[in-house]
Amino acid sequence: MIAVVVLLIVVLAIVIANVRIVPQAEAYVIERLGRYKMTWGAGLHLKTPFIERIARRVSLKEQVLDFPPQPVITKDNVTMQIDSVVFCKVFDPQLYTYGVESPISGLQNLAATTLRNIIGEMELDQTLTGRDAINSRMQAVLDEATDPWGIKVTRVEIKNIQPPPEIEQIMTKQMRAERERRQTVLEAQAHQEAVVSRAEGDKQAKLLAAEAERDAQIALAQGRARSIELVYEAEAEGIRKLNAANVAESVLKLKGIEAMKDIADGRATKIFMPTDVTKAVATLGVLGEALGIGDASAIDKSPKPAAAQAGDPCCDDGEKGSGTRDAAAANAAITRDIEHRDHD
Repeated sequence: MIAVVVLLIVVLAIVIANVRIVPQAEAYVIERLGRYKMTWGAGLHLKTPFIERIARRVSLKEQVLDFPPQPVITKDNVTMQIDSVVFCKVFDPQLYTYGVESPISGLQNLAATTLRNIIGEMELDQTLTGRDAINSRMQAVLDEATDPWGIKVTRVEIKNIQPPPEIEQIMTKQMRAERERRQTVLEAQAHQEAVVSRAEGDKQAKLLAAEAERDAQIALAQGRARSIELVYEAEAEGIRKLNAANVAESVLKLKGIEAMKDIADGRATKIFMPTDVTKAVATLGVLGEALGIGDASAIDKSPKPAAAQAGDPCCDDGEKGSGTRDAAAANAAITRDIEHRDHD
């Protein structure tokens, strides 16, 4: 009885010892008597005691492999240090276990040789500016080469490119010269735009001033023409009203005598008188002057003082512009011209 209990305990211990729980994102490669048997996924499994064994535990997670810097030579014989980062994951645990002795070490060496081959076909400037091209080419080459190893290369990134110190100094000087050139070009363009803008502004100002002067002259000329037109229209209207009023002959004679006061102001050398007035005063003033009997006053030949012009109410304010003053002066000139024609 005791032997049976002991046997049961031993069998139970052996069973418990051969129960395995595979975690998520991992896989176990199982061998039976030294040969590949199966691959366990995540979950509970039981292996045969003494016959099967776990050959390798493989992680199915994506791995990040940061390889150390590698010395490479460009097409134009420049030696530089480049380090890369490779992202990969295992898609087949069986190939990963039996495909290569050391998959990670093989991937590292393969990445170094591939990087040297790619950089050797490129010049320095292409290497510094063509990281995307280098990444895509390396990813394609490494993914194809690692398929027999059960590894999928998902991404390759160039982490750092370190050129020699003398090349860095030359690149710094080149960068400084390029920035100075851009600054000079920008300053020249800004100066050119400023000059053009200033010239355009002066041109517009002169055009506007010329248009304003033209409009002022046109308005002044129109004002003068309108003033003359109104004066003549008023004279014509006055004559029409006189004709329509049927003025008596005695009134006309009286107006003629009143007009003689301005004519006979002692300055005229000739006097024109109506025939009827001549008959009335022939025996009086004219005859006396002709015979030297009356008061023969000397002719005053000094210039007749001009009547003071009434101020223009539009120009009383000292703040009026030059156009207003010019219009007022034109009105005064028109008034003097009309008065001069009336006296003549």
